[in-house]
Formats: sequence, structure tokens, C-alpha cells
Amino acid sequence: MTTMHRRGLLFGAAGLAAMAATRRPAYAQAPAGPFTLPALPYAPNANERAIDAMTMEIHHGRHHAAYVANLNAAVKDHSALAQMPVDEILMRLSQVPEAVRTAIRNNGGGHANHSMFWEIMGGEGGEPTGDLKAAIDRDLGGMEKFRTDFNTAGTRVFGSGWVFVAVTPGGNLSLVSKPNQDTPLMDGGRVLMGNDVWEHAYYLRYQNRRADYLTAWWNVLNWEKIAARYEAAKNGTLRV
Repeated sequence: MTTMHRRGLLFGAAGLAAMAATRRPAYAQAPAGPFTLPALPYAPNANERAIDAMTMEIHHGRHHAAYVANLNAAVKDHSALAQMPVDEILMRLSQVPEAVRTAIRNNGGGHANHSMFWEIMGGEGGEPTGDLKAAIDRDLGGMEKFRTDFNTAGTRVFGSGWVFVAVTPGGNLSLVSKPNQDTPLMDGGRVLMGNDVWEHAYYLRYQNRRADYLTAWWNVLNWEKIAARYEAAKNGTLRV
């Protein structure tokens, strides 16, 4: 008798349906508070060439939702912080009350990083054009070198973290790696794009093969969105 058949005898059809439901990731609603969970701008399976739908659902609906809920809890008794955009809070992290600074660093960083992450995917990969391509050629050595250096930086992140392209108001680009949910915003910079190398971002499909995940991720980038972020960074309107 198979394990599933024995479970069926024990729990019945209703029990099996309930068990199946517990394995299906809940698609979270935005947590209540001044900060909200942005909706995915595409279906969870839109990035299948690099990231499976279940990972997208869990990553967005559980991990990112938890960062937002925890950030709301951290600012609950700090009305000034509750009225500030998250990127401005992170750029002034040293001024945040010490009692909530770590919670805001971790959860505010997680909220900002993931909001950027969803935005720049859902595309067809390829390469950028125009001013963004010119900036990559100028500052990062061209696309081939950029991809290689970016992936290398991602594999070298010890434990959990991110690899970013930071951008200055003048449009200059640089590669930056950060641990945990830290972000170039904490150094006064802006984020053009970045990839999440926490295991929850890739483990269902890739297990310990982070390098394969980093390589596949380029196939789902939306270069139009990234180019729009580049222009916004130069004109001072880029948020997270």
C-alpha cells in the first residue's frame, strides 16, 4: 500500500485536499500599514526561463510580504518614519532611532530591494540600447564583461545577499555587493538593478547551483524598465 493511499484511508478525500492546499503558496494581500506590498507586474510564471512560478509566489507573497509587515510594525510608533518613503529612510539610516534601526535596516532594505527586483524582470532578456548601453560600455566594460563580473560578484556573496548596479545622479554605474538586505541606498546611492542571491530566490529549481541561477536570470530582464530607471536616476525621480 502506497504512502498516499494509507494517508487517503486515514484522512479521507477532504483531508487530502486540505494537505494539498497547505503545499500551495498563499498569494498574500498587501499588509496593512503605511508601506504596502506591490503587486507583481506580471503573472508568477512570466519568468519561467529563469525562475519557476512557485518560487515567485513564495518569494513575493511570503518573503516580501513579511518584510513589509515587519517594517510596518517597526514604524508603528514613529510617525515621522511612517510618512517617509522607504528609500529616504534607508538613506538616513544613521538618524533612525536605535531601538528600531536594525528592524528597519533588515525589513526596509528587504522591501526596497524586492520592489526593485520585481520591476526589472518579466522581460525577454537580450541587451540594452541607447544611453544605458553607452553607460555600460563606458563604466562596466561592455555587456559581456558586465555579465561576467556581475555573475562573479553574485557567486562570491557569502551566505545571503545581493549584487547590484549602483547609479549616481550623473549616470555613472558601478557594481556593488551587499550582505543580507543591505542596499546602496544606505550609502547614499541609487539602485539601477540587482539580483537576489538569498537561497529562497532560487533553491526550488537550482538547489545549491547559484551560478546557474545567476546565468539564467539575464534571460528574463526587462531592459526597457531598467532603462527607465536609468533615466529616472539621472533626473532625480528614481525611487526604490
